[in-house]
Amino acid sequence: MVFAAWVLLAGLLTMVFAKVLERQHNPNQQVQINSRSDGFKEIVLRRNRLGHYVATGKINGTKVEFLLDTGATNVAIPLQVATNLRLKRGVPLTTYTANGIVQTYATTLDHVALGSISATGVSANINPHMTGNQILLGMSFLKQFELLQRGDQLTVRSGTMSDGG
Repeated sequence: MVFAAWVLLAGLLTMVFAKVLERQHNPNQQVQINSRSDGFKEIVLRRNRLGHYVATGKINGTKVEFLLDTGATNVAIPLQVATNLRLKRGVPLTTYTANGIVQTYATTLDHVALGSISATGVSANINPHMTGNQILLGMSFLKQFELLQRGDQLTVRSGTMSDGG
């Protein structure tokens, strides 16, 4: 009976710490939305413990995890994630990444959403060399918005309330 109690306690602690670690990795699982009286939409993201902006968003209505990357020209999607999203591989491309030159495939995302801001017809690359489930949210999406970083927060602002969303 004592052994079973210890096993149960260990299981509960494991679940609690896993949740804590996930929140440290992605502190923006629920994106903070600021309503503005001037008609603009804003979201505020917090940096994670490694200094990156990681946030939960959607591609074509499916929940995904983004790593905001202003150094990436396009949105970059791991092959496995692209397969799950049923994205079509377009023409092969030579892509210059931080890890070297790789072959990727062009695709277009019908709808990308980060909190209350969104865009349609976003250029992306399917990258068979990326591992994991995290999508690099590059400038093909981010260039459409105003970015303001202060301290550990990044504010992303869109146009009028009727834009996107």
